[in-house]
Amino acid sequence: MAEKTIPLLTCAQISPVSDFYTALGFEVTYLQKAPYPYLVVERGDIELQFFGMKGFDPATSLGGCYVLTDDVDTRYEEFRSGLKGFYGRIPTRGIPRIGPLRDTSYGVRQFLMTDPGGNSIRVGQPIGDGPETPPAPRDAYDRALHTATLFADSKEDLPAAARVLDRVLARPDGKPTAGQLVRLLVLRADIAQRGGDPGTAAELLDRAAGTPLTDDQRGSLRDELRRMAELGELLRDGG
Repeated sequence: MAEKTIPLLTCAQISPVSDFYTALGFEVTYLQKAPYPYLVVERGDIELQFFGMKGFDPATSLGGCYVLTDDVDTRYEEFRSGLKGFYGRIPTRGIPRIGPLRDTSYGVRQFLMTDPGGNSIRVGQPIGDGPETPPAPRDAYDRALHTATLFADSKEDLPAAARVLDRVLARPDGKPTAGQLVRLLVLRADIAQRGGDPGTAAELLDRAAGTPLTDDQRGSLRDELRRMAELGELLRDGG
């Protein structure tokens, strides 16, 4: 017996949602304007359906879904490119937006998007042995990274993530490794940029860029270094 689950998501208006997913490479396969707005978009095996609701505030949306892929890095680049082509920039804060790509502590490499309806679309690729969240690391800096990442990406609570990072970065007796320091600074810069504070983001990126790294460390920091480049581009574009 063949079965399929199709998310049914809410939005205030159909047109901005249609434009957003078309920019991501989806095809509009059904569009209804009366007696109520309804939209179906498809891309390969992914199908999403939307209905319009008058007076709906996307900022209050709790809707969302998880898309699993076997090549999340390619999807990330494709979606960023599509959004930049449509909007003229990559939207990283407000609604709509697309977040950074990174490995999570619960066994998935993922990025998050919020569409114009306020729906959270998580796109991820399983990594590691399973989805269980391991205990928080004992090292203070690794633990801060673990906790701040959960706040920033899974819960999307940027102020809480910033507090965790600011506290550990301000430790007077702190001696993080170069790799830990770069991870802390880039994540904090990411949060600053997403929170609308480009000045702080630029200062943190400069500090991260000035941290000496070995070739091996650069290899282990590939996501952070890529995010540094992305943030630099966003700041230059006024994002």
